[in-house]
Amino acid sequence: MGVYEEKKEPCGTICLKYLLFSFNFLFWLAGGGVMAVGIWTLVEKSDYISLLSSKTYAASAYILVLAGAIVMVTGVLGCCATFKEQRRLLRVYFVLLLCIFLLEILSGILAYIYYQQLNEELKQNLRETMTQKYEQSSHEHVTRAVDKLQQEFKCCGSNSSSDWAESVWIRSRDAEGRMVPDSCCKTPTHLCGRRDHPSNIYKVEGGCITKLEKFILDHLKIIGAVGVGSHVCRS
Repeated sequence: MGVYEEKKEPCGTICLKYLLFSFNFLFWLAGGGVMAVGIWTLVEKSDYISLLSSKTYAASAYILVLAGAIVMVTGVLGCCATFKEQRRLLRVYFVLLLCIFLLEILSGILAYIYYQQLNEELKQNLRETMTQKYEQSSHEHVTRAVDKLQQEFKCCGSNSSSDWAESVWIRSRDAEGRMVPDSCCKTPTHLCGRRDHPSNIYKVEGGCITKLEKFILDHLKIIGAVGVGSHVCRS
């Protein structure tokens, strides 16, 4: 009577499979982290994106979200390919790895390029955006962004509070005699912007432009570091 013997895999092969499974699980977690950074940038800081003329900052974040999603799919695919030992899955796995590499490097490069040109862009566009679009119909998103910017960073105007003297809204009757928006006030109340004395409004050297520039530069460093760093860790 023949005895059926179950074919057993060598111990080394089993250990290698579990090692690859652990790697792909960590890979999946890393993808979640990369995607979280991108989503956080787009959701939490989306108001400030409307103050920028260039779309490079937003594009870098979108690329991170896409790369993170692909990383998570690749992690699951890698686990399946490891245990099922299917060559077709392995081919797809390595193609996705190449896509991830390209996307994350692209995100890091875009962040670095925009890092170099941010100061000039803010100087050229922020003042015009604030004075020409604040409290104007069809530009409600700019109004929200400017109010949030001035309150969160405790500043007033692009370069100084005197910038608001050129505002289309401030010069109109709709401003009701305000010299600056109410969001410039240290304690915002209705019509508090009628007084532009330092005791009432924020008078910050360099205005909001220096605050916003520092904020965006810090986030570009994060986006660039996550994009390039996550690839280096997997290399």
